[in-house]
Amino acid sequence: MNHMDTRLAKLARSGDRAAFAELVELYKDKIYHLAYRMLHNRHEAEEIVQETFLRVYTNLDRYDEQQKFSTWIYRIGTNLCIDRLRKRKINYSLDAEMSDGEGSDWYSALPSREETPDNQVVLSETQEQIRESIKTLPEKYRAVVILRYLQDLSLQEISDVLAMPVTTIKTRLHRGREFLRKKLEQVL
Repeated sequence: MNHMDTRLAKLARSGDRAAFAELVELYKDKIYHLAYRMLHNRHEAEEIVQETFLRVYTNLDRYDEQQKFSTWIYRIGTNLCIDRLRKRKINYSLDAEMSDGEGSDWYSALPSREETPDNQVVLSETQEQIRESIKTLPEKYRAVVILRYLQDLSLQEISDVLAMPVTTIKTRLHRGREFLRKKLEQVL
């Protein structure tokens, strides 16, 4: 995949629109899921996807072919999400309405190992608690936890995406897990 991504990026850089369209097809869903899991809002996630591909297109000349394309595009998408979260903090107030639970079923796509309705309800409630706990993670831990456990990136890939040393990623991942463990101990 990496070799194909690099080849498509080279072609797109030279003006091949079909190659760029292939890159969009390959990554649009992945970037959407990343953005949705970080922002918890479908509309904002769709905007992030559009802006990510706009930035990719306008900055293809900056893409280093020695680097994985996936890392480069994830870095762009993650940075846009973090920027959106920072801007969003300004708008928070105690009087703000809570979200209406948009997309509250993203865990429902996971296959269940249990067949009984009781077990499915318990699993669903547990997943809801985990999702709510992830939402409360501090921003710097949330990105690392989502990239590692929901996007299944390696520590090195996360390091590349966030432009941080692997040791920092390990520390944030550990602290994020500890935060989640303590939070979940209270509710489960």
